[in-house]
Amino acid sequence: MTTKELLYVDDALSHAQFLVTQCQNAANSLQDTSLKLQVQQMADRHRQTYQNFYKLV
Repeated sequence: MTTKELLYVDDALSHAQFLVTQCQNAANSLQDTSLKLQVQQMADRHRQTYQNFYKLV
């Protein structure tokens, strides 16, 4: 990988981690069980995205 490509992957990792954190924080503050589950699923998808990008490195 070129340096520029590695920078793109690093940026994608940062964004994915940020989204995981935001979704987890939102899920922790929700009272509605159904909505909380959906937001936790979003966090899981972002976590999977993070892992997929991490495998590229």
